[in-house]
Amino acid sequence: MRVRGSAFAVVAFAAASYSISGQSADPTAVLAAAREALGGDARLSAVKSFTATGRTRQVRGNNLVPIEFEITCELPDRFVRRDEVPAQDTDPTTVGFNGDTLIQFPPPQAGAARGRGNGPPGGRGGPPSNIASVKQDFVRLTLGMFAASFPTYPLTFRYAGLGEAPEGQADVLDVTGPANFSARFVVQRATHLPVMLMWQAPAQGKPAEYRIYYGDFREVSGVKWPFRIKRAIAGDTIEETTFDRFRINAKIDPKKFEAAK
Repeated sequence: MRVRGSAFAVVAFAAASYSISGQSADPTAVLAAAREALGGDARLSAVKSFTATGRTRQVRGNNLVPIEFEITCELPDRFVRRDEVPAQDTDPTTVGFNGDTLIQFPPPQAGAARGRGNGPPGGRGGPPSNIASVKQDFVRLTLGMFAASFPTYPLTFRYAGLGEAPEGQADVLDVTGPANFSARFVVQRATHLPVMLMWQAPAQGKPAEYRIYYGDFREVSGVKWPFRIKRAIAGDTIEETTFDRFRINAKIDPKKFEAAK
């Protein structure tokens, strides 16, 4: 994998190009094994809410921009991320959803908001086009945390095949959902932990492959959470998110999920 601006190092599985051999298998079994590796269905189902803080380092041209963030989520249908760029004299931005209501500050008409586009929450280019694009970001993040679908954006899984890479084998699932959502979810066979999510979307006017890599899993409240998430477009790693802390089932101020009046 190529790395722009020597910004990031990439984990072993990230560099692999998977050759997928078609096999008949049950996607439910793959997801069940992944959930067991993440802490077990009982513990994962007991997670009703979480908050997370950390920082994203994002490549913008020749610059590496640090972004401080806070993610607040009440499963299954409330989610917001607040971003602040310490090096810039700009107001913080917030994007998320409450049910089918878009949350975005500043509002899109102000012309100052940064949407999430075709990637995980992190801020990159113009405002979200609709609530579906924000919910797709939620899916791309939470698949690596829960290996499951939520009613707010239901997904369908189909077994695509066994991925072969120098570092080992991985089960690959085709994932589809509303608003033409389509991706491939990769689960390492040895550990059963999520490795990455891949999908196609336009980049600079041309089709490109997007990838998210989940890594550095650590246990918090009996559940393994990915403390590092990396993002690449067309083979270039453009973003690294590092989590400092996860808080599980803590009380959340309802005002966090209020939309702009």
